[in-house]
Amino acid sequence: MLKIRQSQDRGVASFGWLRSQHTFSFGHYQDPAHMGVGPLRVINEDRVAPGRGFEPHSHRDMEIISYVLDGALEHKDSMGNGSVLRYGDVQRMSAGSGVTHSEFNASKTEPVHFLQIWVIPNEGGAPGYEEKHFDADAKKGRLRVIASNDGREGSVSLRQDASIYATILDGEDRVEHRLAEGRQAYVQVARGSVNVNGQRLDTGDAAHVSGEDLVRFDSASDAEVLLFDLPL
Repeated sequence: MLKIRQSQDRGVASFGWLRSQHTFSFGHYQDPAHMGVGPLRVINEDRVAPGRGFEPHSHRDMEIISYVLDGALEHKDSMGNGSVLRYGDVQRMSAGSGVTHSEFNASKTEPVHFLQIWVIPNEGGAPGYEEKHFDADAKKGRLRVIASNDGREGSVSLRQDASIYATILDGEDRVEHRLAEGRQAYVQVARGSVNVNGQRLDTGDAAHVSGEDLVRFDSASDAEVLLFDLPL
């Protein structure tokens, strides 16, 4: 079964310097029908104005993943980490027992566009940090694992039995992902258009896939897509 979540149905927060679209309930946007899927709790599509950003704030007991689509995202945290993330960079911050961090647009002239993803961990522990780069060629015409519970194939590691894949598809490209028994999938289209199990999804659209053993992508047009393989 595919349950489509269209882009225009997402929650919206707009503060001048920030425009954020919430796939699931977050902040002032609360909808009991959209509280997440399995341990996947947040997918926020954020656009931050030049030179602006999120002042230092704290989290705990959450795996926080940033996937940069355009621009430069500057990160600093109480663990002593500091970096500037650009397209292809994936950052994982395990909030664990508690961490404070800030996220700013590193450019004074260009906006930054990124997805912020929260996954509920299945274990606690000290906070942690990791980042990896996955260039476009690594994702073209294939599902590239970018986050996993065992850090396989050079992905960032998660404290949860979940995997995140990224793919770039166009034209005749066709990829499939098989779901094991007891698993479900969530698909988020970052840009472009693609058919998912025969259903058309456009930029910002998403689909929850359950009760099926295969997720199939085809008939794409300049698409970049994230797939979450999750426990039920």
